[in-house]
Amino acid sequence: MAQTKGGKRVAARGKRQKDSGRRMFLIPAALAALVAVLLGVKFLLARTGREEAGGPTPPSWVTQELLPVNPWSRPGTKLEQVDGVVVHYVGNPGTSAEQNRSFFAGLADQTAPAEGEVDTNTYASSHFLIGLDGEIIQCVPLDEWAYCSNRRNEDTISIECCHPDEEGQFTEATYQSLLKLVHWLQEEYHLSGDQIIRHYDVTGKECPRYYVTHPDAWAQFKEDLANEAD
Repeated sequence: MAQTKGGKRVAARGKRQKDSGRRMFLIPAALAALVAVLLGVKFLLARTGREEAGGPTPPSWVTQELLPVNPWSRPGTKLEQVDGVVVHYVGNPGTSAEQNRSFFAGLADQTAPAEGEVDTNTYASSHFLIGLDGEIIQCVPLDEWAYCSNRRNEDTISIECCHPDEEGQFTEATYQSLLKLVHWLQEEYHLSGDQIIRHYDVTGKECPRYYVTHPDAWAQFKEDLANEAD
């Protein structure tokens, strides 16, 4: 009986060792599976353009809703340097920042022209959108181009501002958010007041309309911005 019991104890000890070996084998296998899942998630995020943005991290008062990477609104072209900030107006009275962001995102659904066909697609986006209530949405990472400022896409950050009517004057909430955002960008990129410009200063386009038709208002904005820095 003693031998039998002893044999059982040896067999049980052998079984525990075998089970332990199985568990040791399962741990690295589980880790490998977890890594594979995480890599898959990262791939999917990259495909939708919603992986973490590059460049400086915006303050907490900026909502990040990055556009999907696509040829028409977020080409993924790297912004090698930042020599200025360009202020725009959306040109679509009464619309919200979210609505304009959705418009940019919808451009990804366009179809590329066949070889030899004229490209009639729309190319448009901005790094930031400021809404009528002062909300700020980031659409494009700060280390990538946005399609907003023509030949200055390659070295500027663009800001599109919503406005309530055709005149194009910003609400007080939009104005204050614009001051705050431009000031932050000035600090991040060490920009002078002269490097804060209108779309009009790049192409002569009437954008942002109110600051083109009322140059004194633009001068006041630049003065308020200088006071913000102080």
